[in-house]
Amino acid sequence: RKKCLLCNNLLMIVAASIMGCSKIAQSFEMILIGRFMCGISLCVPLHHQYVGEISPRKLRGFANSTSSFFWSLGKAVGQISGQRELLGSQSLWPVLMASCGLPALVQLVTLPFFPESPPYLLMHKGDQEGCKKAIRQLWGEGHHQAEIDDIMKEKATMKNTKILSVLELMKDQAFRWQLYMIVILTATVQLCGINAV
Repeated sequence: RKKCLLCNNLLMIVAASIMGCSKIAQSFEMILIGRFMCGISLCVPLHHQYVGEISPRKLRGFANSTSSFFWSLGKAVGQISGQRELLGSQSLWPVLMASCGLPALVQLVTLPFFPESPPYLLMHKGDQEGCKKAIRQLWGEGHHQAEIDDIMKEKATMKNTKILSVLELMKDQAFRWQLYMIVILTATVQLCGINAV
């Protein structure tokens, strides 16, 4: 999880750099390439997953909702700073376009000091000692055996569950309508004009 987030932040910094240099290069194509790179990044689902997994169970819902709050706050700050009086002027809009790289840079610098998520360490890597160390680093000293037991139960449950590949998911008729709905809703959000506004 953590490595994926770090790689994703590198992608965002590259995208921000490309968009920020578009005026100097006099290339609107660079804006399109940078926005495409921002669009294919996995920021939102990865953040939700990582924050949810590193949070104690009693704070997990709160932690996931704060991710959405800060995502919405970021959009609002972007819209406010895009006003003509701030960064929306003809000379400063490249700075506005490149500003999406700032949170990625902050996370790229700070994330290495955070541990990997305990469920990932235990369920996918089988590293029980690493899981206990991560839990102590995240939640402090104390007795956390109940949380470790919950992760072990989830791991046992997942052994009996077949994980489908993307192609298998698309071919399985039991998930066809759910897949259609997700695609339609996602496409509608992208095409409704909210991003342009």
